Amino acid sequence: MELKITDGEMGVRPPVTKPHPGFLHQVGEERFRKLVSDHYELIRNSDIAFLFPVNDEDDFEQAKKNAADFLIQICGGPDYFNQHRGEPRMVGRHAPFRIDEHARRRWLEFYAELLPKLEDEGISPEYIKSFWDYLDIFSIWMINIK
Repeated sequence: MELKITDGEMGVRPPVTKPHPGFLHQVGEERFRKLVSDHYELIRNSDIAFLFPVNDEDDFEQAKKNAADFLIQICGGPDYFNQHRGEPRMVGRHAPFRIDEHARRRWLEFYAELLPKLEDEGISPEYIKSFWDYLDIFSIWMINIK
């Protein structure tokens, strides 16, 4: 499975297509939360760890939960994020963090490491690719420094 990272540029906001809801349906909420947790664990000891609350275990666990809630909602699941955090407004929420193209690519690379394993678990490659395509393009929106 080829998971290509699109070149991103600050201020560019390409149209985003939400993942196919079949992705969440096949993965299930519990496995989805594990995917996000595993992603954060890869970040914990990486060169982009400084963007995450890795030195406060409670805050780090809450960040994992918030990310999973958001992505579950985006994939057509319950609106957990809205219920607990309000409107996503992700560009504004990420503004305090200095996210450049390198950080974005590293964030994506960790998902690219994890997502192919889902195919081995019986998740449709088309659904995995639809989730990847969403992450790839939407993450461009988060770039806020050159």
